[in-house]
Amino acid sequence: MSNPLENRFEQARTIADAVLFEGYVLYPYRASAAKNQLRWQFGVLVPPAWTATTGEHSVQRTECLLEPRDGDRLHAELRFLHVRRRTVERLDADGGYTEVPELDLPDRVLVPWDEGHEERVLIHETFAELMGDQAASHAVRFDLPDAVEYEPVTDAEGRTLGRLVRRRRRLTGELRPRVEELPGPYRVLRLTVSVHNTTAAPEQAGTDRETALAHSLIGTHLLLGVPGGRFLSLTDPPEWARPAAASCQNEHTWPVLAGAPGADDVMLSSPIILEDHPAVAEESPGPLYDATEIDEILSLRTAALTEREKREARGTDARAAGVIDLVDDMPEAVRERLHGAIRGLREITGDDPAGEPLPPAPDTGLSLPEGPGHPWWDPAQDAGATEVPGVVVIDGETVRAGSRVRLTPGARRSDAQDAFLYGRHATVEAVVGDLDGETHLAVVVDDDPGTDVRRAQGRFLYFKPDEVAPLKEEAT
Repeated sequence: MSNPLENRFEQARTIADAVLFEGYVLYPYRASAAKNQLRWQFGVLVPPAWTATTGEHSVQRTECLLEPRDGDRLHAELRFLHVRRRTVERLDADGGYTEVPELDLPDRVLVPWDEGHEERVLIHETFAELMGDQAASHAVRFDLPDAVEYEPVTDAEGRTLGRLVRRRRRLTGELRPRVEELPGPYRVLRLTVSVHNTTAAPEQAGTDRETALAHSLIGTHLLLGVPGGRFLSLTDPPEWARPAAASCQNEHTWPVLAGAPGADDVMLSSPIILEDHPAVAEESPGPLYDATEIDEILSLRTAALTEREKREARGTDARAAGVIDLVDDMPEAVRERLHGAIRGLREITGDDPAGEPLPPAPDTGLSLPEGPGHPWWDPAQDAGATEVPGVVVIDGETVRAGSRVRLTPGARRSDAQDAFLYGRHATVEAVVGDLDGETHLAVVVDDDPGTDVRRAQGRFLYFKPDEVAPLKEEAT
């Protein structure tokens, strides 16, 4: 792989690592914690025989668009975790070993634990090799056999006290890439890469999720690179590519442009919904592994653990031990940075780039109206805000407060919640504007049981006019 592309991949791996280890170990980072009894929630591909009993899938499919330009080759990197079941054994007086629930050491408490071992599968193929019938012959198969590893546990003087036993169960899979050229004025390729867990269920194997996880791909995601070419964003594609982008079928994954803003030769296909060019917050002191983590809260809570709890966390997993050490050694200046950051606001005092003095910053505090029925944030209530019309015209119909609409959020602006609201009927509570001069509709969903509370508090859902369709028979 060329160095420039490898550098792009390395940048993307910082996000991919967060995806890979999302929810890997949950606060309070101890194996005995109730939260850590049900893990591995993202990107789980189980063997086909276990899909019905676990509710998980055995196949992940990524489909995206690319312009090859001067590129002629695909570089792909499949990454996932493979479970290694760790047990703890104590050394007996006769030289044998006995499995125990814990081994209490001065610096840590060792306990049984399911570790995640990172695996990678690589593809380097030309587009010509991935076209048509040739693609099947370029599928990449992998086979990770059963394995057992032993690690001695010693004290400060080097005397053996016991050992850790790690068992890995067989896991087989297949990576199937395919490329097709789309008709049109521009040369655009549709790239499809499917990841399959092909493991056969062992005889007399249980049907529960815990058994299946030992033979599963976990945190499964893809890094795709096209040196000399560019990927097209599926979230916000060029206008001419929207129909082709809409036709892409992604199953249990979400491809986004990766790397620094402006880069378009690397794509990350993630089991977690991300935006294009995702980045780790610069304030984050390091990985905390807890799903949907809030760094400040987790850091403060981790610092408050007892010494016994910290010893058990250190014995649970090397990554959990790293979190404990990270928090214990965190400088106060770093801790203060976690308290909050505002992004996307332009400084409006001082000098502009041309050297001209800018006017003083205005008072941006909003005076919230009293009583129900007002959005909690409505720039129209601010004297300095742009005047907002009381009505908007959508598809030839006039929409105002009281109008009923059908929600049709678009793919470019949708988040996960919007996807669940698509097609629902709603009532417009107000036509509002933001500080950028954009118009929005504040709505409540008609069958939402919390509608009265939302109205009383002025906490509505907001959609742009092109994200709703008037219910013409009731439009006013």
